[in-house]
Amino acid sequence: MTREESIDFYKAHAQRLYGTSLRITGDSALAEEIMQDTILKFITSDIHTGDEGRTGAWLSRTCIRKSIDALRKRRREKLFLDEYSAEAESRTSEETSEETSDEVPESGITAGELRKALEELPGQQRLILNLVLLEGLDYEEISQMTGTREGTLRTRFSRAKEHLAKILKHHRI
Repeated sequence: MTREESIDFYKAHAQRLYGTSLRITGDSALAEEIMQDTILKFITSDIHTGDEGRTGAWLSRTCIRKSIDALRKRRREKLFLDEYSAEAESRTSEETSEETSDEVPESGITAGELRKALEELPGQQRLILNLVLLEGLDYEEISQMTGTREGTLRTRFSRAKEHLAKILKHHRI
């Protein structure tokens, strides 16, 4: 596809894909990103068909899937943050008024702060947290993919959560 053809293609499909994604995600910036990713994926792929109906259907399906995936990712991040807050609250209520080094902030953690903290984790810990919390995989699936025993994965996950809590606490001080 030439540059001019790509621009014409973008103009022909951008508004419809943006609207589709916006209705699903409810977030204009995310909808725009998904729309652009969908068009870019089509333009850079070898899928080009002469049939406009098939092209439109492929674009719609891809945009819808990407939008749903984005919602799932957002939900997993929210569930993780909620679980993290609940754990922090239970630790706080169980502890005396004396602070310990394992204490974590109760609330107010943003997704950006969480992403930065995840980046600071060692590779294995970051991987297990991403696979379990963000990708939604269970230990059996991860074990099959990585060849690592489930017990080892559970231990890594537990240690990764503790390490993440320490990183987050350190950033909040």
